[in-house]
Amino acid sequence: MAADEAKRLGRGLSALLGDEAEDYASLDRLRLSKMVPVEFLQPGKSQPRKRFDTESNAALTDSIREKGVLQPLLVRRHPKQANVYEIVAGERRWRAAQQASLREVPVVIKELSDSEALEIALIENIQREDLTPIEEAAGYQRLIDEFKHTQEALAQAVGKSRSHIANLLRLLTLPESIREMVNDGVLSAGHARALITVDAPEALAKKIVRRGLNVRQTERLVRKAQNTTTLPTTRAEKDPNTVALEENLTQLLGLKVLIETRGEGGALKISYKTLDQLDGILQRLTHGPHRAAD
Repeated sequence: MAADEAKRLGRGLSALLGDEAEDYASLDRLRLSKMVPVEFLQPGKSQPRKRFDTESNAALTDSIREKGVLQPLLVRRHPKQANVYEIVAGERRWRAAQQASLREVPVVIKELSDSEALEIALIENIQREDLTPIEEAAGYQRLIDEFKHTQEALAQAVGKSRSHIANLLRLLTLPESIREMVNDGVLSAGHARALITVDAPEALAKKIVRRGLNVRQTERLVRKAQNTTTLPTTRAEKDPNTVALEENLTQLLGLKVLIETRGEGGALKISYKTLDQLDGILQRLTHGPHRAAD
């Protein structure tokens, strides 16, 4: 243990004398925090937030101009540039500090992997409720795709229910135009979820915005639109309980579900448009990642 500490200190002294630039990392590990020039910081590639609210940023800038940056930014060393740091948490504070004409900001330096950096950035933003539903969903999807996390593991990590995460991920199946409406605050996540099973969601979304419908009214509009595309004779022949079950499953899975009864048995039909949708169903059935064959 002592030998390792001595070796680390030796490398740090070597860095001070100008041997290898990457040995500056050894010095950082000896200090809990330090002041870093704002130009030595850059936004993290794992940042889940894509939009920064101008009004809230202005208020933060005024506060920092008056009192300074009270909470240090969490950063990690850039893998290729010795004096550059990547922001893991605190990008808003960094941006506001620049607007307030601060030359330096306090940072805490951590050695973090890409997965750890993304987890921390996502969790920090979720806990502060700063992300839009689409940004939050995209963050979860990155953790699943890039780092092979399960929905159960994510739920535990961020303190959310698995159903909350599953419902957000379903939003990513919507067309880009509707996701932009959610990001812009024109539609809520509740509005968007109701549109997932609709054949032409963009047209309905415009009608919802034009009429100023709430979520309950939107759900009724969606049911009406779905009923008009189904043969009346088929609906009339079905037991009301079966129809209700179809609707519940459709809302739960985010995909069109039909139940065909045949005596005491029957068949359950789930319609999907893409392999990603099928993969999502398989994940939920097997409680783990599963990729359908192309």
